[in-house]
Amino acid sequence: MDHIAAVEEQIVSERLRRKLEEVNAAAQSQLSPVQDHINFTLQQAYFKCAYECFDGRRKQEEISNCVEHCSVPVVNAQHHFENEMAKFQERLNRSLVVCQDKFEASKLQKIRTDAVNEMEACVHQSIDENLKTLPHLVQRMKTAFSIGG
Repeated sequence: MDHIAAVEEQIVSERLRRKLEEVNAAAQSQLSPVQDHINFTLQQAYFKCAYECFDGRRKQEEISNCVEHCSVPVVNAQHHFENEMAKFQERLNRSLVVCQDKFEASKLQKIRTDAVNEMEACVHQSIDENLKTLPHLVQRMKTAFSIGG
């Protein structure tokens, strides 16, 4: 690879890294109410419930069963959140792989600069399309967790 191509790839890599940082920031911003609900509201309910399990009249096994029962809502919410985020990440990754594949094909057929520009445009479009799904994903989780707002 010649020097110009190496510099060009470095510039594109930096732009793509910044675009992915935007995705992370947007996801964290939009998902923070859901994460707060899980980390604070549901965790607090879990600890209050678990505290009530410790009754001197109960046997150890009853206490353990009670505490385990208390953990179900928070564990289910965490799994639901993680599954939704894994699906979002998988969709984003698949769309970026398509861009990479188009780039590799374009490099064989065109001038390198055109291929780089097309890949960058493809990545931006893929990321923007995936970001548009975030509000719907957040709303679906808010509904599932009965979060108002």
